[in-house]
Amino acid sequence: MKNKPIVQDQEISIIKDDYISLTDMVKNIDNGLVLIEKWLRNKNTIEFIGIWEEIYNPVFNSPEFEGIKNEAGYNRFSLSVKMWISKTNAIGIVAKAGRYGGTYAHKDIAFEFASWISPKFKLFLIKEFQRLKENEIEKEKLGWDIKRTIVKMNYHIHTDAVKNNLIPPNIAKDKVSFIYASEADLLNVALFGITAREWQEKNSDKKGNMRDYATVEQLVVLANIESLNAEFIKQQLSPIERVEKLNTVAIEQLKLMIHYSSKPVKKIK
Repeated sequence: MKNKPIVQDQEISIIKDDYISLTDMVKNIDNGLVLIEKWLRNKNTIEFIGIWEEIYNPVFNSPEFEGIKNEAGYNRFSLSVKMWISKTNAIGIVAKAGRYGGTYAHKDIAFEFASWISPKFKLFLIKEFQRLKENEIEKEKLGWDIKRTIVKMNYHIHTDAVKNNLIPPNIAKDKVSFIYASEADLLNVALFGITAREWQEKNSDKKGNMRDYATVEQLVVLANIESLNAEFIKQQLSPIERVEKLNTVAIEQLKLMIHYSSKPVKKIK
């Protein structure tokens, strides 16, 4: 998450894959770091995080986990985050160094730790986490809508040009869709270098089409060459001439965008 949840006046760091900082949770508590180790030594905690690992971690060392669980509760028992990770190959809790250093745990485990600190703290943390997640989803939806709108803005110009200049009089209706499809593939080849079918054959595991996986830069260029293709059609250029010209334009525009890290494209992202 780019934004950090603030829970009871404490900013909580969240890193990739929804790992939440346990260190930040206890910053405002006296001897807070001691609480993390104390919580980790708890037999119920070990059982919980062990079960989590067995569900989500294919390389988890279950025999070592059983040994640790059996030792938990004795006065002589001690366990640190680093010991837990090294002995069991755990992935649910991580210890990071550097600028964002500290102990992080997957949200499932982090919420459990928050509950151990304070049920009230846990509820506020979950509420803030969900709020930020919803904001992220809304931003992604907005970004995707902008991407698709860029292409759709010029779509009617392109289809009108095809209708008025490429479709012969009295053509059978079942042939019209073929012409539109051919023109769409002309643009695909000019920008992506392959047809829609070729992309689908190479990416049979993916849903949607190649344009759904295009970058913002590619979609901006696609919108541009759609308009340009409409003009080329009016000029009665052949498909071969058009695809060559459009390909040249696409390469030039993409190079410029990448080189100058176009500010408008960054805003769209």
